[in-house]
Amino acid sequence: MIEVTRLNDTKLTINADLIERVEELPDTVITMTTGYKVIVKESRQEVRDLVILYKREILNREL
Repeated sequence: MIEVTRLNDTKLTINADLIERVEELPDTVITMTTGYKVIVKESRQEVRDLVILYKREILNREL
């Protein structure tokens, strides 16, 4: 799970495994595999980095 910030400054935790795509249109839009979309303050690169950190954390737990 990763934590992102909506445009109204509320925090939202989303399942990184369900992210289908992240676009900057110019706001960052995260589209989930369910079709749910959320607009966040983080850049596309920041979301990418959060997902990578999350995946590393999960993999390190399994070792």
